[in-house]
Amino acid sequence: MAVYNVKVSTGDRAYAGTSDYLYITLIGAKGESQRTLLDNWGKDLTRGKTRSYSVQSSQPLGDLLLLKVEMDPLQLLPEDQWFCSKIVVTTPEGDVVLFPCHQWVSRGDVVELRGGPDHHPCMVKLAALFTIGPTETFCLYSLTINLYEHKYIHTLHLISSSHKMYTTDCKIQVICVFPEHSMEHWKDDDFYGFQFLNGVNPNVIRCCSQLPAHFPVTEQMVKPFLQEGSSLHMEMEKGNVFLCDYKTLDGIPCRDYNGKKLTVAAGLCLLYKNPKDELRPIAIQLQQQPSEENPIFLPSDGETDWLLAKLFIKNSDSIQHQSVHHLLNTHLVVQGFALATLRNLPSIHPLYKLLIPHFRNTIHVNTLALSDIRSEDGFFNQSTIGMAGSLKLMARAHAETTYSSLFLPENIAARGLQSVPNFYYRDDGLKLWHIVQSFAKEMVDIYYPSDNNVSRDSELQDWIEDIYTNTFLENGLEELAKFVTMVIFTASAKHAAVHNGQFDYIGWIPNNPMMLCRPPPSTKGRSSMETLLETLPNQATTAKLLSPICNVCQEVEDLVPLGSYPERFGEPLSRLNLAAFQGDLAYLSEEITKRNSELLLPYEYLNPAQIENSVVS
Repeated sequence: MAVYNVKVSTGDRAYAGTSDYLYITLIGAKGESQRTLLDNWGKDLTRGKTRSYSVQSSQPLGDLLLLKVEMDPLQLLPEDQWFCSKIVVTTPEGDVVLFPCHQWVSRGDVVELRGGPDHHPCMVKLAALFTIGPTETFCLYSLTINLYEHKYIHTLHLISSSHKMYTTDCKIQVICVFPEHSMEHWKDDDFYGFQFLNGVNPNVIRCCSQLPAHFPVTEQMVKPFLQEGSSLHMEMEKGNVFLCDYKTLDGIPCRDYNGKKLTVAAGLCLLYKNPKDELRPIAIQLQQQPSEENPIFLPSDGETDWLLAKLFIKNSDSIQHQSVHHLLNTHLVVQGFALATLRNLPSIHPLYKLLIPHFRNTIHVNTLALSDIRSEDGFFNQSTIGMAGSLKLMARAHAETTYSSLFLPENIAARGLQSVPNFYYRDDGLKLWHIVQSFAKEMVDIYYPSDNNVSRDSELQDWIEDIYTNTFLENGLEELAKFVTMVIFTASAKHAAVHNGQFDYIGWIPNNPMMLCRPPPSTKGRSSMETLLETLPNQATTAKLLSPICNVCQEVEDLVPLGSYPERFGEPLSRLNLAAFQGDLAYLSEEITKRNSELLLPYEYLNPAQIENSVVS
């Protein structure tokens, strides 16, 4: 009789434990053990705990190749999933074999784990069963969202029914208690410009050294808004002029509203950095092609003319932010990375262990979000272009995505934004990028000492091919460590930058509207405050737009910050590198906190302590 000692470790995360029965089967070169129930006195599979068991076989099994894990329900209790961290088996000969798992196991699953040291790159394909269905955690999360959604819509309707929306004296302040700065300063040009750098969408603005031919701004138009004695040409040469161009919205179909087709502004906004280092809009054209019915609006125009022009640019920016830079470029792109990882890399693979914490909850959250998106009352169907337009916009933006734009340093340089002052997204983002890059490079170097190791890892090559076939539709990979940096950064910091500030800037609808009811103005001098109020969405639409923003921007109780690896690496070098990574993040967090304490409007969205490790909302 051969006796095998089995140590089973449950992950240290919410809802990781289970009361269900766990069975394992050991499979070796010379045979396999019986299906054995692991059952000690008391509760066996508890969060963060390791329990020891004995598995007997009528004869030695030889080299252990696989370990089969199965779960059966405890009596008639509801589904109770288990997160298995790892299983370590000591053979009768004294050999210790590690079976990494790092995944959820559900009833009816048969999970086959391959044994071996943590650091060994896998060269042989192994069919594995990956569970990506909803887990207990996500069912609870979904329930919480639905409850909050009903609460917020109900509250907003009750408040809206007794107040005129968006009056100039802000009589509905009770709705927007939190984004006080946006509520108080949404009409201010300096705050308007500030948001293109440090708001929820710092991805459009670029330095302008030459005006587009279809944006005929003249020196006479903007001279009053420039430094005295200067000119537009001189300021462009100094790098003080910037452009936001929403040409990707040109021709995108819009939805119907009250029997009429809505209109989106595929406009252009010219901004100027003045001697006070304030970024201010100085000219706006609301459609791509100039004409008498498409005038260039200026700060010297009537108050409501200028406010309306700015409003339509912000509507375009908000639509592009939610559809392209938030949903597509973080949620859906990261899901592509996650699916490629689950399809091609076994849990023992070093790249799997490096990346899987950054995909926590993403597929499930996206599934919930897509269900909402498809519904008639869903968030995207409340926007000016609706869901159909959003899909076309995302397809167009995806087709125009370049490889280099995925990498923050190249992205910032390509837009000419290296030296813009008070650009905290760039400052914090680049520091974070280099910290993540140093960590990723050290990890890759540990497991892949040479390029030959990379090329010989067939599972890694399949992972790369999967990503480029199903996510980017092109070929080529410059450098593994750089690519891994981009994956981790996109799933954490990049998402945080476009997600965490949503309620601060979108919570006051006039500051960042997803939907406008009237077409863009085609003439000057005919607008009034009444026109502005008629252009903004009504109470019901406002409630539907604000509800999901309220949901996703609540303080997260179980935040898993960037740099968290619940299932730690086994090798000493890997652990040292992880500790250095976490130390660098903590130092940057202190640095950002100190800087923010001296700012009138702190930029907190890329503070590592507040960045989720993955896309979870």
